[in-house]
Amino acid sequence: MKLASFIVADRSSFGLVENDEIADVGALLKDRYADLKALIADGGFAEAAARAPEAKRISLSDAVLLPVIPNPGKIFCVGHNYESHRQETGRAKTEHPSIFLRFADSQTGHGQKLLRPAVSTMFDFEGELAVVIGQGGRAIAPERALDHVAGYACYNDASVRDWQWHTHQFTPGKNFPGTGAFGPWLVTADEVGDPAQLSVTTRLNGEVVQSQPTAEMIFPIPAIIAYVSQFTPLSPGDVIVTGTPGGVGAKRQPPLWLKDGDRIEVEIPKVGLLVNTVECERPAA
Repeated sequence: MKLASFIVADRSSFGLVENDEIADVGALLKDRYADLKALIADGGFAEAAARAPEAKRISLSDAVLLPVIPNPGKIFCVGHNYESHRQETGRAKTEHPSIFLRFADSQTGHGQKLLRPAVSTMFDFEGELAVVIGQGGRAIAPERALDHVAGYACYNDASVRDWQWHTHQFTPGKNFPGTGAFGPWLVTADEVGDPAQLSVTTRLNGEVVQSQPTAEMIFPIPAIIAYVSQFTPLSPGDVIVTGTPGGVGAKRQPPLWLKDGDRIEVEIPKVGLLVNTVECERPAA
């Protein structure tokens, strides 16, 4: 099942994606579920599927797609989680995953503008697989971790490198508005199967710039879920962005920075194709 969050006619909703249409289940269930996160928290996938045949159909071309979960309580990002990326950055090996946070209001949806901040000249791509938590918990065992996953989506954890490199803390470079592209939809865990059998490919203006199997993550998804849930409770709708392969623009010679008008794609088989166009933010008045 594919589920998307969207806006149509100035109304936000969610629904099931079927071919080139969305079944607007959110309109039918609005008295029970304010958004997709609420549906996930209540385990409402079966109910959504059952109501889909009676839902109004909306063409994908008529909908503005939002970040898959527009309002996650937490967004965890994993740094240097592929050996190729760890080596190109010169980072030392670690016994535990490197975790940093992204804010919900830094996100944007499929087909929307990926904003290069006016104060930056070093805007970079990072294609990644995102995990959406379905069942919350604390101190989750690795062998049970995938039972807590609602589904998966594509993510472009675009990085404002000059701000990321101000200090050793990543937060400023990862939280400018419109820099975290998340979409186009959530594919439920049952349809994806083993997330270690996927691959992440990023294309810039049609040219492949990153491509690697998810089996080559240093810390696989169950280990990440187990680690994060040790220090904080996971809640339905929380997002874990699992790391980017090698090939980022910052480590190329010369560096390859995103510029106005660039088309950036993140593709993960079984999950989707996330497409955004880069736009330079106007300087603040």
